[in-house]
Amino acid sequence: MTHPRHLFDALVTTAPFQPATNYWRAVELDAVIRHGLPSGRGLDLGCGDGKLTAIVDRASDGGRRWVGVDLDPEETALAEHGGRYEAVHTCSATAVPEPDASFDFVFSNSVLEHIPSVDEVLMEAARLLRPDGQFIATVPGPHFHALLRGPWMGGDKKKYCAQIDARCAHVRYWSPDTWRSHLSAVGLELVGVVEYLSQRQLRRWELMSAFTGGALHLLSGRRKRPIELQRMLRLRGERPGPAGALAASISRTAFSSLPMSAVDGAGPFACMLIEARRR
Repeated sequence: MTHPRHLFDALVTTAPFQPATNYWRAVELDAVIRHGLPSGRGLDLGCGDGKLTAIVDRASDGGRRWVGVDLDPEETALAEHGGRYEAVHTCSATAVPEPDASFDFVFSNSVLEHIPSVDEVLMEAARLLRPDGQFIATVPGPHFHALLRGPWMGGDKKKYCAQIDARCAHVRYWSPDTWRSHLSAVGLELVGVVEYLSQRQLRRWELMSAFTGGALHLLSGRRKRPIELQRMLRLRGERPGPAGALAASISRTAFSSLPMSAVDGAGPFACMLIEARRR
């Protein structure tokens, strides 16, 4: 199995200007790989630029046929150029132009917490899955706010958490029971939950993000999403260039001693991987 440090190295190579996010993702992808992904034809729901799924696929034996879906045309253009997908659709995840029961699995990594109409997305995922097909998603869990350290100089933690939610565009932190109810309503049966991102890992992310994406978000007047800021500063693209190589080298050095395993520490944990099956 791929060591989470190698996952981090791959992440900083593809997205060198997002050190805090890469740390979170290294832990997250370790959880995904430990759990495993099915074989066959998979839908990457919220594929973005496709780089993260490429890392997961290479680290977990590959051999899958992928179709990507994302609403953002700039991201899907990058995903198409990456060559990982047999097709990429620029569309809503509530209306994917693919036949019923045409996928063996649906995979969604850190996407569902951003979507207001998530029940419609779950219904579409159920439509696309063959009987007994798997639905696997990673999401922040109900302990996320409680595990944050909070404002460094004191202050209202509730307001602080609301600011983080706005910056990260998080709209929900459902419990496993709530996910079970919503999945069941569309014909998906929750069969497993794996928790990850310990309190100390979350707080490391919290500190690092305060000095990177959080600082940029504050300078923008809290009006722009992280991806918008990255585009404005020309920090996204297929090739990071010399500045990206330098940023990646700094990240590897600065993060070299931090634990990135998904099984680091004891619970409660900030995030969870949920697995469901199409009835």
